[in-house]
Amino acid sequence: MTTTIESPLSELASIFGDRLLTAAGPMKVFQSDGVTALSACPRAVVLPTSEEEIIAAVRWCFRHDIPWVARGSGTSLSGGSVPVADGLVIALNRMNRCLRIDAANRLAVVQPGMITAKLVRAAAQHGLHYAPDPSSMQVCSIGGNLAFNSGGAHCLKYGMTTNHILGCRVVLADGEVVTLGSESLEGEGPDALGLFCGSEGTMGVATEITVRLIPPPEVFHCVLAGYADVEQAGEAVASIIAAGLLPGAMEIMDAMSMRAAREGVGATYPDGCQAVLIVELDGSAESVAAGRGTLTELLRKSGASAIEVAQSPQHRLAIWNGRKSVFSAVGRLSPDFIVQDGVVPRRLLGYALRRIGEISAQSGIPVANVFHAGDGNLHPLIMYDGRIDGALHRAELVAADIVKLCIELGGSITGEHGVGLEKRDFISSMFDPASLGAMGRLRDSMDPKTLANRGKMFPSGEGEPQGLYGLHPLEKAGVISRF
Repeated sequence: MTTTIESPLSELASIFGDRLLTAAGPMKVFQSDGVTALSACPRAVVLPTSEEEIIAAVRWCFRHDIPWVARGSGTSLSGGSVPVADGLVIALNRMNRCLRIDAANRLAVVQPGMITAKLVRAAAQHGLHYAPDPSSMQVCSIGGNLAFNSGGAHCLKYGMTTNHILGCRVVLADGEVVTLGSESLEGEGPDALGLFCGSEGTMGVATEITVRLIPPPEVFHCVLAGYADVEQAGEAVASIIAAGLLPGAMEIMDAMSMRAAREGVGATYPDGCQAVLIVELDGSAESVAAGRGTLTELLRKSGASAIEVAQSPQHRLAIWNGRKSVFSAVGRLSPDFIVQDGVVPRRLLGYALRRIGEISAQSGIPVANVFHAGDGNLHPLIMYDGRIDGALHRAELVAADIVKLCIELGGSITGEHGVGLEKRDFISSMFDPASLGAMGRLRDSMDPKTLANRGKMFPSGEGEPQGLYGLHPLEKAGVISRF
């Protein structure tokens, strides 16, 4: 049965009042996420303040066959929180409280709109630490981190979001509420929580999330090493891991990324270096002291032309501030950019960076490189000027070539940003039809109508927003060349 737009919206208005948005102006901010090249206009936006209101919104969508997307801070970098045209956005910004911290059992229970950095600060008041540290942690939400299994600079040692989620309450696509996981570190039965984490909102929406807290490291030893080129820095990473060290983080920045950080936040780097490697050891005083000498020797043997050790907590924070500012600071070098997050095997980092340089040179499009070197998670920033006709499409082709390179080298199309709309055309290049079919059946069992974040990860029909790399069919088939 087809219903009019006005009739079902009156049901939502009775629940949400002025927290139901239908005018074009107020809804504008919800039409895209961090990938602003992708957008769609929803039918309406609701701003729930309780689990009961989320359930009501989801059940309303189920009754009227209206697709919906749950949205946190909108910092997704894969088009993952772009609404379905004429669908509903369930914006979780107002469900942003820390419900409780249990210091004795080292856990916290938070609402999905809780800002990641605020959780870190709340945990610190109890002498504890929430480890995942995505670069957008000052604005991104725990619910979004859960949906996309976010990582961060320290994921090499501490893992991704999934390694720090104990349980959550989830509203499924028909409005049923289920509990996944528990407050215990020891789970029983199938790992439904692991299935949900990273499902990009296609299996429901979390209303309460229980996270694991850990004791903070006793000491840090942060080193910045300068190199002649990014390949040399990449090879240093492999040598550090091969020696048996497990740093808390290892990050590489190339010359263009360093320039952005200098201009953006006043970061300083050794003269004459074309790349820097940031390595941070953390843990007990004894373990860090044992690793310091080994790290210094490895950096010297790797050809580092400069080795700078953080001399104070403020110095350490300044080094990290430069690294974490790059995404925003690149805006000083280019009016627009696409950021990728493909993964390559660590041993092939140097080769991958050389290939990216060749792709950039061939296309004439500048690419800045900054990435989580410890786990081979690349973050090339492909720069363009969207005011120039065709510039976005040319940048998309470069991004597509980098994604294909990651697949060719046995890596992944995404390390932490997710597939979303942006990279869904490439998922069939990573998985065979049987594997994709199994994934689709799992999703359908949770949401038979495919209402929850329809069209993300797996295209499900015509008339959906196109992926960022909506290439010409002949380009997809490799029949025609690009440059």
